[in-house]
Amino acid sequence: MTELSFHVEDVFPEPFAVAPNLTARVEVTESSGAAVHAMAVRCQVRIDPQRRRYTDGEAEGLLDLFGPRERWTATLKPFQWMQTSTVAQGFTGSSVVELPLPCTYDFEVTASKYLHALDEAGSTVPLVFLFSGTVFTRGVAGFGVERIPWDRESTYDLPVAVWRELVQAHYPNTGWVRLDHDTLAALARYKAAHGLIGLDVAISDLLQGAGEVIA
Repeated sequence: MTELSFHVEDVFPEPFAVAPNLTARVEVTESSGAAVHAMAVRCQVRIDPQRRRYTDGEAEGLLDLFGPRERWTATLKPFQWMQTSTVAQGFTGSSVVELPLPCTYDFEVTASKYLHALDEAGSTVPLVFLFSGTVFTRGVAGFGVERIPWDRESTYDLPVAVWRELVQAHYPNTGWVRLDHDTLAALARYKAAHGLIGLDVAISDLLQGAGEVIA
């Protein structure tokens, strides 16, 4: 039987990806001495929001997700960010596996709302990596197949600056909001009727008319 442990060493933006993508560098250690022929690794990445403190500004940005602070003992719970997978080559002892973390900046996604609300200066995103999958071993009697136990996990504090760097590279000074077709049509009519040059300007004009201050 193999005895595997996982430790997330680093998470960084993938510089050559077409879509926004982080990469997690994971050290995998096999401590029984068995030779691992290959591994099919699956991973669920969760955000563990109760593992950090929040400024008043962050709390305001998180109001839509968790409600006011007085409710956080009931609402501030871990939630899933993504599921991902990779195939690792064989090794004996230990090896470093690069795990792709495809990201989105869609504000309909809970994780995107949470990440957008965080201040960058010195703050982190508390992550939990939950590993599973299949191990293919090689021995004197041939090949064997084992499951990676469900209790294999690792924590990592992702600097908010790393997330900001990724978003800025793919969506410089922009974000994504999904709108209903009828809302888009009405917004387009408003833009045309007022001679505005874009939908972004039309929304800004409506917000200013409602008394909202745009920084």
